[in-house]
Amino acid sequence: MKAVIQRVKCASVTIDNNLYSSINTGLLVLFGVEKGDSAEKMEWMAKKILELRIFADENGKMNKSIKDINGEILVVSQFTLAANCAKGTRPGFDNAEKPDAANSMYEKFVSKLKESNLTIKTGIFAAMMDVKLCNDGPVTIILER
Repeated sequence: MKAVIQRVKCASVTIDNNLYSSINTGLLVLFGVEKGDSAEKMEWMAKKILELRIFADENGKMNKSIKDINGEILVVSQFTLAANCAKGTRPGFDNAEKPDAANSMYEKFVSKLKESNLTIKTGIFAAMMDVKLCNDGPVTIILER
């Protein structure tokens, strides 16, 4: 299981030239599920994302979490995070979970984040999406479990 977390001033998902969802200050989370990923891993990742202190406090230090600032989260499924680029120049996706199981884990991940009572928005699983963001910092964190 992998997530790329970007601290953003704004982010949005557009599908078929139609704005699907957008957020203001918060996190854009690109979320990928790999074969063998468990509910325990997913719960760890959701908890970690909600508690990461990557927002500035009054002294400019990264000391506040998304919960502390009451920020928003946009979660986008991204199977390409499971890419294996070790051989050749074309990525292999053998490590990516099968779509049905990955979608189920993605939905559970989103539900777990929603327990925080923050605003959680998403893209559409397996859709072709245009993702836009205004990176804040930039601050980009990669979580792997």
